[in-house]
Amino acid sequence: MKRNRNEIISEILRICIKGARKTKVVYQANLNFRTADPYLQLLIKNDLIVSSQGPHVVYKTTEKGMNLMKAIDQVHSTLAEYQDSLPTPTSA
Repeated sequence: MKRNRNEIISEILRICIKGARKTKVVYQANLNFRTADPYLQLLIKNDLIVSSQGPHVVYKTTEKGMNLMKAIDQVHSTLAEYQDSLPTPTSA
């Protein structure tokens, strides 16, 4: 099943909680380097992650990012509950 943008953002925020280099984000979020860059830039621009400059760039989730991640997870959890309560379609 294809992930939506919010699921990818939530996953990146989760990966960066303790700090992560781009390689870790790419592999753990199952992205490629080309698709990871726009997400990382979007999250930095909106103060959801910060990047530290040093010998290696490390991305870390901010408090604002943690709050967004929790909100996205709550929405997905609630939607899953509603989906579970839907009747199963029958074949004709």
